[in-house]
Amino acid sequence: MDDENTRNDEARRSTGGGAIGFIIRFVVAAVVLLVTSWLVPGFSIRGFWTALIAALIISAVDYLIGRIFNFDAAPFGRGVSGFIVSAAIIYFTQFFVANMAVSIWGALIGALIIGLVDMLLPTRFM
Repeated sequence: MDDENTRNDEARRSTGGGAIGFIIRFVVAAVVLLVTSWLVPGFSIRGFWTALIAALIISAVDYLIGRIFNFDAAPFGRGVSGFIVSAAIIYFTQFFVANMAVSIWGALIGALIIGLVDMLLPTRFM
């Protein structure tokens, strides 16, 4: 039993599964959202705290969809359907976060950019 717990702790540390890793992933996710808002017309986030709250909401909705429907809403996780669900999550997040405005095209292009960045820096927020 001790050996199994030790392996689980080592795996969690190597993947950043602790509290520090959790915080770092959200900060990276917020930075990705800010960069996306800078690159994509129709995708606007004003401020780091707004991006952090948006990353939290996107992650929570992704988690709920995964638990309820057993569906991975990552932009490239399920092909076209995962991409569309990811864009919809980004689009509907604007209704829960102040200082965030996203058009439908902005959500589609944003999901594409977030998916590409997630392939290079896996933050698993989407």
